[in-house]
Amino acid sequence: MNTISIKALVITLFLFILPFAGKSQGSPIAEGALQGNLGAGLSSRGLPFYGALDYGVHQNVTVGGQLEYRVYTDRFAGVRYNHQIFGLSGNVNFHFNHLLELPEQWNVYGGANLGFYLWDSPGSYSGSGAGGLGIGLQLGGRYYFNERWGANLELGGTQLFGGGKIGASYRF
Repeated sequence: MNTISIKALVITLFLFILPFAGKSQGSPIAEGALQGNLGAGLSSRGLPFYGALDYGVHQNVTVGGQLEYRVYTDRFAGVRYNHQIFGLSGNVNFHFNHLLELPEQWNVYGGANLGFYLWDSPGSYSGSGAGGLGIGLQLGGRYYFNERWGANLELGGTQLFGGGKIGASYRF
C-alpha cells in the first residue's frame, strides 16, 4: 500500500466516524479490562494472520501483545521460494473516545508497537532464518455491535501488517 492510499484511508475513516460523534458514554476498554482481537492483515505478499490481547491501564490507554504469522511464495531467478514469518510484538495505544466525545460503541485509537520477527525461508534463499526488530505506528477504529463483540480496522502497524489489518474484537 503506498503512502497516498494510506492517507486516503485515514481521511475516509475519520470522515465516516465524525458524523456519529456524540456524548461519550464510557471507555472502549475499561481500566483493568481485557480485550481479544483476531483477524487478517492487508498485504501484497501473502495473507498475514494475527491474534492479540489488549489490557486497559487507564481510561484512555491500553497496552497489549500480538502474535503474527504470514506465509507467502515468491520467485527469484526463476526459482520458487516458500516463506514463513512469525512475529511477537507489544503495543501501547491512546484511545480518543473521550477527547472526541464518541459514543461507547465506537473506539478510535492510535499508538506505537515494537516487535521481534523471525523469517523462515529455504536454506538456499538469501536471508534464511533471519530475524530482527520492527517498530511501527498504528491508527485504528472499532465498532462494537454489542457489549462484547466488535469489528476493527487498523492502518499502519507492525512489520508484517505494514498496510493494516481487519478483524474482530471481543471484550472479556
